Amino acid sequence: MEASKNLAQNNVSKITRQIFNKVPEVTLYFWIIKILCTTVGETAADFLNVNLNFGLTGTSIVTGVLLLIALFFQLRVKKYIPSIYWLTVAIVSVFGTLVTDNLTDSMGVPLEVSTIIFSILLGLTFLIWYSQEKTLSMHSIFTRRREVFYWFAILFTFALGTAAGDLMAEGLGLGYLTTGLIVAAVIGIMAVAWRLRLHSVLSFWIIYILTRPLGASIGDYLSQPGNHGGLGLGVTLTSVIFVGGIFALVVYLSLTKRDVIAAASAEHTAVSQEKGGLWQTVFVVGLLLIAGGIGYHMRQSALQTDTPSIGAGNQTPPTSSFGDLAPFRIITQDTLDLLNKGDQSGATNRIGDLEYEWDNAEARLKPKDKAKWTEIDDKIDTVLRELRAIYPQISNEKSALDALLLVLK
Repeated sequence: MEASKNLAQNNVSKITRQIFNKVPEVTLYFWIIKILCTTVGETAADFLNVNLNFGLTGTSIVTGVLLLIALFFQLRVKKYIPSIYWLTVAIVSVFGTLVTDNLTDSMGVPLEVSTIIFSILLGLTFLIWYSQEKTLSMHSIFTRRREVFYWFAILFTFALGTAAGDLMAEGLGLGYLTTGLIVAAVIGIMAVAWRLRLHSVLSFWIIYILTRPLGASIGDYLSQPGNHGGLGLGVTLTSVIFVGGIFALVVYLSLTKRDVIAAASAEHTAVSQEKGGLWQTVFVVGLLLIAGGIGYHMRQSALQTDTPSIGAGNQTPPTSSFGDLAPFRIITQDTLDLLNKGDQSGATNRIGDLEYEWDNAEARLKPKDKAKWTEIDDKIDTVLRELRAIYPQISNEKSALDALLLVLK
């Protein structure tokens, strides 16, 4: 009798320690904040990299340290706290983006390869998670081990979403608006399928991956000037609006606790609801891979048959493997002329045209001569950092522009 009593007390103690889920309920608020965090994360990375001129390596180090600090507090708390949880998500979004950017820009790994690598890493995370816990449910993050698996999955979804989104927008030349519309359509299809009883864990993680490029597209559309197809709010105002939205929603959820999963019994409910999803996972993931592969092949074929050189109307023989680079030289020279006139604001605005035109031309130019494209791209990145620095130095700006003009010949 005494042994039974002790066992019951131990069970009660165990349930008490695990009664609170460490992550929020998946509601409309969850998805809104997640998209806002994605956009803010990207603008924050750009601010550190470009405006503060930390560079990609420096930004990665700073963000990595902040992520370790945020995860330390998130793992220490005994229940879901909105402010800590969403701060961690925001920093993970920055770091996940930087992981992909480092592979692409610093190591020269193609976006196609990055997409495959992070897909495999995410799949392995889910496989090990399930083999250890027998569930991948986001409603059952009651233990430290499950939470660690959860945050690894979150990190890889951001890295994968960045790679896949950049591949569509830049590598395939679709642009962020078109990419955002495609991603939004797939998210809508997955949401409807979930309503029709598609496996909820499968639906959740696919939508979670896709909200990363969706958030980037929304941020790009709001911040880009009107002549580039955006609303012209600018990066700063867009960031302020999104940060304000995150703050307001987190305060609201902290006060109302509308997204708290409190009952330990929810774990058993979640597990029972997720049985029998293997065949759905194989079918849906296979369908997405086939559709993505066909779309990739069709877009690549279109790019290969539509490769007129920029400035092809010019009768001067091209001096570059890319053809005539005169449009890029003109923008660069205009920027330098504005600096020489003392018009810093005009120069900063004009260089935005170069960024826009160069990004739009990437899908056609990069395959022609990857080494040359990388050389020019690095020079453009340097120019952007110098002109958009909080405290720009005129001598550094002019040197960067002169160096860019040399490689654009």
